[in-house]
Amino acid sequence: MPDQNKLIMIYGANGYTGKLIAKQAIRKGYQPILAGRNQATIDAMAKELDLSSRVFSLDFESEIAEQLADIHLVIHCAGPFSATAEPMMQACLQSKTHYTDITGEIGVFELAQSLDQQAKAAGIVLCPGVGFDVIPTDCLASLLKEKMPDATHLALGFDSGSSMSPGTAKTSIEGVASGGRVRMNGEIIQVPLAYKERQIDFGDGSKNAVTIPWGDVSTAYHSTGIPNIEVYIPISPKGAKNMRKMNWFRWLVKLKYVQNKMKQQVSKTAKGPNELQREKLRTFLWGEVTNEAGDKITGRIETCNGYQLTYIAAVEVAEFLLNNQVDGGAYTPSKLINNRLIFQIPTTGEVVFN
Repeated sequence: MPDQNKLIMIYGANGYTGKLIAKQAIRKGYQPILAGRNQATIDAMAKELDLSSRVFSLDFESEIAEQLADIHLVIHCAGPFSATAEPMMQACLQSKTHYTDITGEIGVFELAQSLDQQAKAAGIVLCPGVGFDVIPTDCLASLLKEKMPDATHLALGFDSGSSMSPGTAKTSIEGVASGGRVRMNGEIIQVPLAYKERQIDFGDGSKNAVTIPWGDVSTAYHSTGIPNIEVYIPISPKGAKNMRKMNWFRWLVKLKYVQNKMKQQVSKTAKGPNELQREKLRTFLWGEVTNEAGDKITGRIETCNGYQLTYIAAVEVAEFLLNNQVDGGAYTPSKLINNRLIFQIPTTGEVVFN
């Protein structure tokens, strides 16, 4: 039976993914505390699910820490994480609360790693990325590293036909403004959008693909030590061309006014997939390692829709932290549990290596 004395808080519980995580936690026998900034929506959701709630902003770390004083673990779901992750992490260090989130933002993963020593001193775990960003690719990267211990280059990618939730869409807007990212010789460097283009068979046929600034540019390095990392998604040649054109307008997207207008628009239009769509959609994961000799190994995994994976995985990681004594520090998902974590997700197939 779940230990109800160890409290879980879901912050941003009223968002698209936060609601899914809350309902999954209930299915697993937990009674998470729902939290967020919007009094009306949090209270309404708490009443609907018969759960307790707390309403507070992330403006002051000391006030956040007070709200977390009795919380064993927080699942942070309120983006954009570029703005919200640091105050929540700092408050967790003060309150000695385990921190997890569902980000895919490179800067947040690097922030957690920079706080590793503070987390060790506080005896808490900092583990961002406990959803689709980045559990599947993080596990695949680690599995490939086991197959080729001397790998020097890692390429990862995924093919998912899923629509985006409002939060994911807003993060993507920030990503356009920031440009591309890859890891080269151990360092994260900025590159143009659609920096590289190649043909990849993610598991459902060969497709044109381009690089994106996905979280594994950070996490896969900390999980594997491989110094050169790129992440790809499929896109048509025309789409890749249009993405490269965006490099000329990144300065415009960086403007706060433009960012706010674009985010207001996606709030109205982005809904995320419904339950039927989540059940039907599949995700194909691909990875490739090479060494100095030019040897190459590829790996492929088929799994469920990214949002379905996120709400299942976020609760799996929470359950692990509730039931196990873990040394404090900053972790990637595959380092926190193991690289078989992806296979704890129902309907995930075994990895196929070539």
